[in-house]
Amino acid sequence: MDYESLTRAVHDLHLDVFGAFHPTPEDAAPKGTETLVLLGPREPGFWAHVTTEPEFTDGKPDRMDRWSRRVIGRLACDLGAKAQFPFGGPPYAPFIRWATRTGRAWPSPVTILVHDVAGLMVSYRGALALKERIELPQPPIERPCESCSKPCLTACPVNALTSEGYDTAACHGYLDTEAGADCLMQGCAVRRACPLSQSYGRLPAQSAFHMRSFHP
Repeated sequence: MDYESLTRAVHDLHLDVFGAFHPTPEDAAPKGTETLVLLGPREPGFWAHVTTEPEFTDGKPDRMDRWSRRVIGRLACDLGAKAQFPFGGPPYAPFIRWATRTGRAWPSPVTILVHDVAGLMVSYRGALALKERIELPQPPIERPCESCSKPCLTACPVNALTSEGYDTAACHGYLDTEAGADCLMQGCAVRRACPLSQSYGRLPAQSAFHMRSFHP
């Protein structure tokens, strides 16, 4: 197993490698893990694929999480690895810490995580804890936020998501208004403002799906 063949296997599942690293004991990876690989939706095309899968047509709840468990769990078995997920706790696996350890994600100007490809639309569906130590590509040296005009800082209509942090109560309150329908149907205005998010290719329908989960 090498990084290139692993990436091809992940792409076949309409997922992508969102970063990887060699964990230390402080990272709280499963025992025996030599390489931890984080997985996210591969765009464009993820939503068109996943919505045709059994979990999205059987009428049962937790569609995305059940799909992630099945698909990533099966891949982990094929590779002799352990599957890890950001849901199903407590306790919860420390995905935010793991994401920053890859060097491909970091706190954004509005404090939430931003990814070098997915931008503020970053979403981790799971991770593979490999027993093998595989050689990994170097993460980007420059973080795009450093040279960005930072439209995310002023994108929230009610200043619920700013450099001071995330006021979830204000966010939910706005989503209950008529004006908040735009964020509910298209996705968070702050996340959409990120230039990296705009080049990622995530469909508004997928953002609406996640917004309905956040604000039922």
